[in-house]
Amino acid sequence: MSKDYYSTLGVDKKASQDEIKKAFRKKAHEHHPDKGNGDEAKFKEINEAYQTLGNKEKRAQYDQFGSTFNSGGMGGQQGGFGGNWQDFARASGSAQDFNGINLEDLMGDLFGGRQRSSRTGSAGGEDIQIQMTIDFKEAVFGAEKIISLDKQDSCDKCSGKGYESKSKIITCPQCKGSGQIQQTQRTIFGAFSTATICPTCKGEGKKPEQYCSKCHGNGRTKTKKQIKITIPAGIDSGQTIKISQQGNSGVRGNISGDLYVSFNIKPDKEFTRENYNILSKTEINISQASLGDKIKINTLDGFVNLKIPAGTQSRKVFILKNKGVPVLNSTGRRGDHQVEVIVNIPTKLSRKQKKLLEELKNVV
Repeated sequence: MSKDYYSTLGVDKKASQDEIKKAFRKKAHEHHPDKGNGDEAKFKEINEAYQTLGNKEKRAQYDQFGSTFNSGGMGGQQGGFGGNWQDFARASGSAQDFNGINLEDLMGDLFGGRQRSSRTGSAGGEDIQIQMTIDFKEAVFGAEKIISLDKQDSCDKCSGKGYESKSKIITCPQCKGSGQIQQTQRTIFGAFSTATICPTCKGEGKKPEQYCSKCHGNGRTKTKKQIKITIPAGIDSGQTIKISQQGNSGVRGNISGDLYVSFNIKPDKEFTRENYNILSKTEINISQASLGDKIKINTLDGFVNLKIPAGTQSRKVFILKNKGVPVLNSTGRRGDHQVEVIVNIPTKLSRKQKKLLEELKNVV
């Protein structure tokens, strides 16, 4: 009797190859024997169905003749897979590709992941992130600072090599120079070999006869280091600068990490910053507001003269162009200084002042 492979995978006869592949993955997860509720017989049926439907040519033959045709599949079995799991794995390319599904990927899903074959050299240094509080004007105009940093630095005894100067470099006795340790994992699909980094030589394939007595082969030691940093003009609170290769030194002379410095800016008593603009307030009296005047205003660059026109109203804002904060990473560009003028209304008046105001009121 012809078997209904479409029904076995739970797909329609018009299903695309991608839909068939997804259905096989789902069914394989559901029924594989290593699960508590797995079903080995069902799992074999699923694989048999996918072996046919996952191949366009075999699928076309199946659609025309049913499952009674000789698929030419695993070990010459009629109608698909009929051998043991080791045969299945070998015939499918030992975890390479089974009708478009990488079996090693599938096994990683089924058995909680795997470690891919890899070989890496010495590790690069880790990045360091710190926060720094600076004064308002240091942020505006920039500054140079010396910071003290606890970090992994190149070992001064072995110059970062990790071994004594007279030590010979030999082939790693554990991995025999390959840098990898082969491990075999046996599964229902067969035996699969994976490679892990050799723990003795850390994947390099060779090692010194005698490691450095100070850093013990790491090539770096914990130390306190003074680092000079340049704070760019215009930096603001929350912004970060990167100082390349001033993080932790790499293992055995590999490249160092980077240093990232984030800034907190202390507030100023007189000035408020808004992006690249500076805001400040100044007071004038009634006479200055009414008749006009010329007053001195303090800016980031020192005092300048500000002309107050006659009839100036309280809360009037005057703009001092290019007197604000330098624009970060630009040449010569600056924000503005916005001065809000507050007209001071006296609460206590002398008799003479009252008389003058009465006269003014009658005139107005």
